[in-house]
Amino acid sequence: MTNYEKGEQYFLHAYGRMLPVMDHGEGVYLYDTEGNKYLDFYSGIGVNSLGYNHPRYVAALKDQLETLTHVSNYFYTVPAVEAAQKVVEATHLDKVFFCNSGAEATEGALKLARKYYYLKTGKADSEIISFHHSFHGRTTGSVKLTGNPHYQEAFGPLIDGVKYATLNDLDSVKALVTDKTAAIIVEPVQGEGGVNPCTKEFMQGLRALCDQEDICLILDEVQCGMGRTGTIMTYFQFDILPDIVCLAKGIGCGVPVGAFVANKRYGEAMQPGDHGSTYGGNPFVTRAVSTVFDILKEEKIVENAAEVSKYLVAQFDELVKDFKCVESHRGIGLMQGLVLNVPAAKVDQALIKEGLIVVTAGPQVLRFLPPLIITKEHVDAAMTIIRKVLKEFEA
Repeated sequence: MTNYEKGEQYFLHAYGRMLPVMDHGEGVYLYDTEGNKYLDFYSGIGVNSLGYNHPRYVAALKDQLETLTHVSNYFYTVPAVEAAQKVVEATHLDKVFFCNSGAEATEGALKLARKYYYLKTGKADSEIISFHHSFHGRTTGSVKLTGNPHYQEAFGPLIDGVKYATLNDLDSVKALVTDKTAAIIVEPVQGEGGVNPCTKEFMQGLRALCDQEDICLILDEVQCGMGRTGTIMTYFQFDILPDIVCLAKGIGCGVPVGAFVANKRYGEAMQPGDHGSTYGGNPFVTRAVSTVFDILKEEKIVENAAEVSKYLVAQFDELVKDFKCVESHRGIGLMQGLVLNVPAAKVDQALIKEGLIVVTAGPQVLRFLPPLIITKEHVDAAMTIIRKVLKEFEA
């Protein structure tokens, strides 16, 4: 029995697992158990921003394994305190809570916004505004915030009080606001929903609306944050600050860690007993977080992402011109979507067979989330494969 067959036998079928079975990685490449090499423009759904086997990252985690991995959150540890300072400074906010995933970050942000509303009104009847085609996780709370009935229909009853507006349509948001609205949650770039960027005008409009109505603005930067779009946080490109931001994926570059970060006003709403996490922010994962921030800064990784993304976008422009099966592209930085008029899943499978890993974002969008360390040469290599595969799908 092959490893793939064993996996199919022993795992719950929560995923449509693909061949091949991966064995190890180096730089921007993955290698399967048969020794085949793949250029990775997927990075574990945007997690592995530093690629694979980055020597400084690996050394830090090896050192931490020999020092301390867990003591519980009833004690501070040096890695956790260092990571907290770097997260707060990077986000321009004030207080951080470390958890284990993006979904948990969303859950914590939701609880914090609702706690603030409760302290303000004395009522536990708050409402949340989210957006169609959004994705915020798969827990029973975060899946309700996810504006796609497909993810919700089998798991009701879910939490009450969530409404859905249309991305980049401020009037659709205003129409849903009531005196019970505690928070508006939005991804600056929708990932799972099709790589849909918010406009600067829309984001500034949301900020102004939340200021006017005393509503918490929660930004979900789990996928688009940590330098992926060319700035450490995407919201800096909109000249705004959120009240709370949700982070995960690239904050740890492979270890299970997430965070929600709040400004002082919302941060002070949380008191001991309001929230918790057994593993969240343990010394091992926060050593990873701290090391990631150091590498991003000292090796100018974010600057590289901003520069190489311009080259990648230019190549996508050429694909739109040269192939009838490519309708358009959209995104910010190294978070890009190629919109096709053929099934994206079939193109995705063909690309994997040719040695390039990407991921779909809906039935007609290929999503590109490469490591932030890629070069123009890696883009050229990817485009050679993409062009070869797209020729097979031309009418």
